[in-house]
Amino acid sequence: MSTPFPHHSQSTLADDGDDFTFCSTCAFSQACLAEGMDKSGLRNLHMLVEHTEPLHAGDHVFRAGDPFEAIAAVRSGTVKTYTIDREGREHVLGFHFPGEVIGLDGIDGDRYPCNAVALDTVMLCQFSFPKISVLAAQLPGLQRHLFRLLSRNIGRAALLDGDWTAGQRMAAFLIGLSRRLAARGFSPHRFQLTMARTDIGNYLRLAPETVSRVLRRFQQDGLLQIERRDVELLDRARLEALAEPILRS
Repeated sequence: MSTPFPHHSQSTLADDGDDFTFCSTCAFSQACLAEGMDKSGLRNLHMLVEHTEPLHAGDHVFRAGDPFEAIAAVRSGTVKTYTIDREGREHVLGFHFPGEVIGLDGIDGDRYPCNAVALDTVMLCQFSFPKISVLAAQLPGLQRHLFRLLSRNIGRAALLDGDWTAGQRMAAFLIGLSRRLAARGFSPHRFQLTMARTDIGNYLRLAPETVSRVLRRFQQDGLLQIERRDVELLDRARLEALAEPILRS
């Protein structure tokens, strides 16, 4: 059984915030600032935060069945969550980017119900959930933020249920990815698909060759430019129109 999170290694990570400002990708800074508290006023919270040592592609953050002790915010890199069914087949649940939180689905049951693995070099901030729960009870804004994060995860899990075409699924995936990156200050038009085509297909309920075919068609139609894993959205309006039925559901 793996430990829930890697051991702390202060020497290998530098905080991009300071005593008064949060890390640029902090998943909780918005909620705390909304409460009128900067980092210096949140000593209790700051002491709960542990920067973990870097994970490399293939390293697990936690595995299904590990005791639930903490949630983690992604500082950099991409984390994939997935389950393995009784026949040994993998089911991709989602991809998590800087500023997003993983491990929330372990709250119910006191154990992580899925696996979380790094797709590239990943850095995390780990939060003791019992302690952050006590603090959240004192800060209504932080509590609301936790609830929003939970509902967002539930919403994403149900996003692709339905009788959608391969093009609609891919457009919704790309636009959703673009919006999530933009919300964290990254480019909404140019980004990398850090996950493999097989993982994208698994998540979208499409065959990997279908993923490649749809991306080629999008490129031929002038919707995007793709070179290996680098993507540039050229006609966002058409992609959003294609994705709209899924994103509004």
